[in-house]
Amino acid sequence: MPNTTGTFRIAVRKFAPFESAMQQFWDKYCALSGCTLQLEMVVMDLHELYDSTISRGGLANGEFDIAHINTDWVYEGYLANAFEVLNPYLDHQKPDNFPEGWSSSLLGLQQFGADIVGLPFHDGPECFIYRKDLFEDATAQANYLGLYGKPLAVPKTWEDFHQVAKFFNRPQDNLYGSVFACFPDGHNTVFDFCLQLWTRGGVLEDQHGNININTQSAIDGLDFYRQLVNDTNAVHPQSGTFDSVAAGIAFSQGEAAMMINWFGFAAMCEVGTASRVKGKIGVGLLPAAIGQSSASLNVYWLYTIAKGSRHQALAYDFLLFVTQAAQDKALTLSGGIGCRLSTWNDLEINETIPFYHQLKLLHDVAYSLPQNKNWVAVAGIIDQLVLSAINSGESSALLLDKAQKQINALQKVISTALTNSHEC
Repeated sequence: MPNTTGTFRIAVRKFAPFESAMQQFWDKYCALSGCTLQLEMVVMDLHELYDSTISRGGLANGEFDIAHINTDWVYEGYLANAFEVLNPYLDHQKPDNFPEGWSSSLLGLQQFGADIVGLPFHDGPECFIYRKDLFEDATAQANYLGLYGKPLAVPKTWEDFHQVAKFFNRPQDNLYGSVFACFPDGHNTVFDFCLQLWTRGGVLEDQHGNININTQSAIDGLDFYRQLVNDTNAVHPQSGTFDSVAAGIAFSQGEAAMMINWFGFAAMCEVGTASRVKGKIGVGLLPAAIGQSSASLNVYWLYTIAKGSRHQALAYDFLLFVTQAAQDKALTLSGGIGCRLSTWNDLEINETIPFYHQLKLLHDVAYSLPQNKNWVAVAGIIDQLVLSAINSGESSALLLDKAQKQINALQKVISTALTNSHEC
């Protein structure tokens, strides 16, 4: 239903730093511009946000004016005509220092041909996050050397990651070796699956551009992952109910020694007022299989303008404001991750978050998910695959074969529909 009230509605990803930043930005914008519309933030978790904005057409029909959109969904939304194409607005007035002020890795996924449908909002690739204080503890170093005959060090291989996780697991102290986000939302375990695949030399697509997960690298990765997350002597017991936000919060409360999660949660540990691990955080590249290279995942959030919005000119004016360097920096200091190069290189930011400069290193090894209009459906299949692996004894090879057949069937249905539409 189109928004016909005297409000400006923004669909916001549920995350306290996002919510507080958007309210602050709107208040400041109204004070400067004289805008009298009231802000209505519709705060939603991932599933609800995707469903409301894309699946049920909330952007196309004007239920919202602006939305936070994940790059996983942007291609599907573009095909559904959910977004206002920004090119005419950009031709009239670009954001300050656009596009030079952003890394090219944050400008590609929202562009289709010449059409640009979003501006970067929040970044932060997947990375390895760990407690420096635990690794640097002299007693821990001596004990680890005595147990394993080698120095305690930030793990470079997945096998070392598992071993170190077991070493630091101290449930009596509410400290666990690692924490994962295994909540079934079509994102968390999918990303973990991809990272396991890529750090074992695998790829998601075959030479024809078709998604193919029925490979030896996928088998090896799934075998390892299911063993790791089911190891009660190495992993936080609530990992099965945690999404990435909940896992990040648990880590910030000192409940885990290591975590594979988004860079933003490492930053949150340094700037969040409730963090118990400020000053104790290290960030690095993910472990990899022996003989293979590390990898990261480049998924980011966009500001998008709803195709059906009644306030498109105002919406773009607001985007010009929120993408300024000052707001990008403010988002970072509130617990998000700004996208401008000026923020990445800002001295105050790097003093507050000492590892912030490592964003470039992570982007250098980052993969992107396929620009596939069926990706959300494919991700749902992979999500169920990983959950079945975690919760059953069926072999990884058989589970992957079943999942691949589902993916092939999905692609066949879409191909048939496209053929029929062309014939019409």
